[in-house]
Amino acid sequence: MNDAVIIGGGLGALFTGAFLSKEGYKVTVLEKNRIIGGGLQCFTRHGDVFETGMHILGGFCSGGSLHKICSYLGIINKLSIRHTDEDAIDSITYLSDKKTYRIPQGKEAFIHYLSLEFPEEKEHIEAYVNELYELSEEVDLFYLRKGPNHIFSHSEHFLWAADRLIKHYVDNPQLQDLLAYMNPMYGGVAGCTPAYIHALINVLYINGSSLFNDGSQQLADLLATIITDAGGEICVNERVVEIAVENKSVSEVKTEKGKSFKADTYISDIHPCSLLELISPDAFPRSYRNRLMEIPNSYSAFTVYIKFKENSFPYINHPCYYQENYSMVWKLAEYDEKEWPKGFMCLTPPTKQQGIYANRMIVNCIMDFKAVDRWKNTTVGRRGKDYEEWKQTCRERILDKLELLYPGIGEMIDYSFASSPLTIRDYYGVKEGALYGFQKDCRNIALSQVALFTKVKNLLLTGQNVNLHGICGVPLTAIETAEAIIGQGIIIDKINKNYNSR
Repeated sequence: MNDAVIIGGGLGALFTGAFLSKEGYKVTVLEKNRIIGGGLQCFTRHGDVFETGMHILGGFCSGGSLHKICSYLGIINKLSIRHTDEDAIDSITYLSDKKTYRIPQGKEAFIHYLSLEFPEEKEHIEAYVNELYELSEEVDLFYLRKGPNHIFSHSEHFLWAADRLIKHYVDNPQLQDLLAYMNPMYGGVAGCTPAYIHALINVLYINGSSLFNDGSQQLADLLATIITDAGGEICVNERVVEIAVENKSVSEVKTEKGKSFKADTYISDIHPCSLLELISPDAFPRSYRNRLMEIPNSYSAFTVYIKFKENSFPYINHPCYYQENYSMVWKLAEYDEKEWPKGFMCLTPPTKQQGIYANRMIVNCIMDFKAVDRWKNTTVGRRGKDYEEWKQTCRERILDKLELLYPGIGEMIDYSFASSPLTIRDYYGVKEGALYGFQKDCRNIALSQVALFTKVKNLLLTGQNVNLHGICGVPLTAIETAEAIIGQGIIIDKINKNYNSR
């Protein structure tokens, strides 16, 4: 039996470990926190469960890539998932004109709805949406097809900036803004984010979105069970402090507790810049180290967690996006202490016995790490009074904005609390609290392309900094990492064969 040690216990680690476990590998996952899952992790406050990251799911509807993957892994029927409303997978409200758009599920419904709202743009909308789907078809992995994934062998619009693609098809400034409402879902930046990233995310969610009942931890736990049932091990509270390299190969991994782990293959699921801190300087060429350090990171977020009084706030079966005005969607991450926030996403996570009233709400406001730069050298619980006061001010501002959207909501809240980009940085162990890892930049796409192979023979990478990110992108990258070990196309073939036989 082959052995594999995976550093980090996030989404990428667990999917990669599950795939390898199905192929007969004995997998050991080393996680620094007491809970596995990365963005899937949940935590408890006053007896209530809150999610830390994975709130909205794409690809879990029948025929979707995640539905196929989880069917192959034997866990799809064990997951408790609730699909969003077909007539409103998302709603977007602009305070300036008190207009709310309700985005329906499905390509044709999406085109029809927006054409009714902007009849003068009907032909442009249809052409734009068709282009999104055509761009997504260029990424074989997205559809679980075998094929080349070379970033440079694609159509002209593939590496355009996302905002340029929208403006190429659509003239109305309000519609341009509306079509970019999903930016917070993938770290979108004007003039920077490639059109193919914009297309993949939009197609993924237009095809249908879902929410976890009672939190996302269930997916992490089910993936962990696949690993342990195959003879593997999940080691929590096991922070890796050193990756020893001899003759261009990893010889062992050492943890803070003084333990040593050895294997044939080693896989890193942590941020590449965090990996550099654990491995000897001569393991990688200086040029490789410098390039990783130079890649800009995506923005972070400030999050408010709300617990409602019983039977007070109605449950909403889809995410709700809010913006103060049009033309702001590409600027939401910019931090101005006087004007922040200019927009956010909020949702009411469902429970298995979900009724007409919500139990909780999560409000997510994207935020540049620069907002907390003055406290970057502090640790959890020791950030100082000024930080706590700043965080309290930010939380109150968000609650004030919620009051404009939902008058009287303040009286319905039992309690609330918040987390900042520093929380994300320290909890997930990611540089600058980056929600989506490295920022993809169409102006220099080669810079942000990180290969899953490294210069260390038996060390590979997985996770959101390699290839694609998010609830769909990370499992797809995990397939690539696993297939780099067992053979290209093997897992994809098995996933499709399993699904087609059902």
